[in-house]
Formats: sequence, C-alpha cells, structure tokens
Amino acid sequence: MRRYTGKNKWNARRWAALDNLRGLTLVSMMLYHACWDMVYLFGADWGWYRSVWAWVWQQSICWTFILLSGFCWPMGSKPLRRGLEVFGGGLLVTLATVLAMPGNRVVFGVLTLLGSCMLLMIPLDRVLRRVPSWAGLAGSAALFLALRNVNAGSLGFGGLRFCPLPQGLYANLLTAFLGFPPAGFYSTDYFSLLPWCFLFLAGYFLNRLWRDRRRIPTGGSRLPVLSALGRYSLPVYLLHQPVIYALLWGLLRLSGT
Repeated sequence: MRRYTGKNKWNARRWAALDNLRGLTLVSMMLYHACWDMVYLFGADWGWYRSVWAWVWQQSICWTFILLSGFCWPMGSKPLRRGLEVFGGGLLVTLATVLAMPGNRVVFGVLTLLGSCMLLMIPLDRVLRRVPSWAGLAGSAALFLALRNVNAGSLGFGGLRFCPLPQGLYANLLTAFLGFPPAGFYSTDYFSLLPWCFLFLAGYFLNRLWRDRRRIPTGGSRLPVLSALGRYSLPVYLLHQPVIYALLWGLLRLSGT
C-alpha cells in the first residue's frame, strides 16, 4: 500500500481538511466536558445534559475521533512512536484521575483505546492490505454494530439485544480492556477494544476506499485556530480538562456562586 507524505499537494490539502475537522471535534469535546464539569463537579442542575440529545452529542465526538484516527493511521510516519505516545497519554490520564479524583477515575479511556489500536495495526497492516477496501469497510462497520452492546453482556446495538454472552467472560481488568467489564468496574470514560477497534478499522478501510477511487477532498484551506488544535490534538486533550476546571472554578468564585 502506497504511503503519502507531507511532500505533495494532495497530502497537504488532505491534512488541512483533517486537521480542521479534528480541531472542530476538539472544540465540541471541550464544550461537552465543560458542561460535564458544571453538572458533576460543580452541581449544576441541567436536566438536558442527561437527555438522549446530550448522549448523541457525546457519541458524535467519540465516533469522529476514532474514525479519524483510523483514517489517518495509514498516512502517518513512525507508527510505533505515535502509538506509544497516545497509549502513554491514556496511562497518564488514568494515573491523574485515580490519584486526584478516584470517584471520577478514567480507566481504559479513549486515549488508551486509540494507542492500543495504533500499536495493533503495526503487525496487522500487512494482512489487512490483502482485504478489499469495500469489504473491509462493510465488515468492520457490521462487526462494530453487532458488538456495540458487548460491554453490557450481549450482542446487538442500542435497544436491540440478542445472544447473551457467558458471564465468565466478565472476569477482571484484562477482560475489561478487551470489552468484558466485571461487576463493580467503573470508569467515567470507557472505550474497550471491543467494539471500538472495529470503528477504528472502519476509518482505516475508509481511507483505503478513498484512495482506491482517487477522490481528492476539496476545501483544503487551513482554518488557523481549528487547524492548530487539530495538529496538536494529543497535548490539547491532555491539558483541556485541568484548564477548563480552573477557568470554571475561577469564574464561579468571581460570580459568588
């Protein structure tokens, strides 16, 4: 599979569009987490935040991040280094939340998932190249939907639940990492390998399909703020919650709330 570097115009325009989209998703995520802080840390009584529409908002953020990560993986350089950086960022988030606010701890959050997928793709890429792009995309999407409820003990998606899974699968932290959390497992941001690795793979095959059909994205102009956020998404992700919390705390203190 041919790799593209930043040395050609096709890739420069593509990366501009991807950075803009990633930056826009980061802005959406920061607004969502600011609302989360207000409700769960500062006690705001916002019933709408517990509604289905807030859930759709949250899902739009994580789906976009995971799909984009899979889409961008074939175009990146130094996949081992990048995977370890992202996985290490996930461990840092877990350590910080366990120590600072254990009641809101993050175990196997989205960074841990993305880092794990990036590392797993290194040995899998050579095999996956042999899979037709359209078949890989369709198969990954189907498996993601079929396994969406695996964390809750069954196959299925949303309210559609079928084929309950053996409770013996839900045993410990290792099985929680795979997608089978035991009783009592808790995390405010939980993204296990199953089913989410298949959404990452859908992004990977979407990239393949895009290039197979030679579809060059339009609108490649960089939007300065969004593009900058997108280019430095990992440090922005790691720093945004402490910064948001400090800003909200300061604003509430100034307002006397």
